[in-house]
Amino acid sequence: MRFAPIVRLIPLITLAALAASGCKSPYIEADVVNATPMPVTLVELDYPSASFGTETLAAGSTYHYRFKILGSGATKILWTDAAHHDHSVPGPSLREGQEGALTATITGTTAQWTTHLQP
Repeated sequence: MRFAPIVRLIPLITLAALAASGCKSPYIEADVVNATPMPVTLVELDYPSASFGTETLAAGSTYHYRFKILGSGATKILWTDAAHHDHSVPGPSLREGQEGALTATITGTTAQWTTHLQP
């Protein structure tokens, strides 16, 4: 039974090694920017396996969201403008494991996408 104290330390040593290795989960910092002079409503950003959004986004405002990509696929942003017209603009494809930043800027009848992603 001389090894019993060492055996008890193995889980603690393993946990410390994992913490020191800097393990982290990749995620995307996403922003939806309303660059129009009017509020937009029913804003939704679809990404592989999920979506997020907000009921209203004021003129000049930014909605921030953080997510993890599960699977691979295209993005899309949907919104309703002040004149009650629905819009849908396809965006970039995302792959599981990517991390970085994604911005969708609503500009009237379209949206512009900006990405800073790492594989």
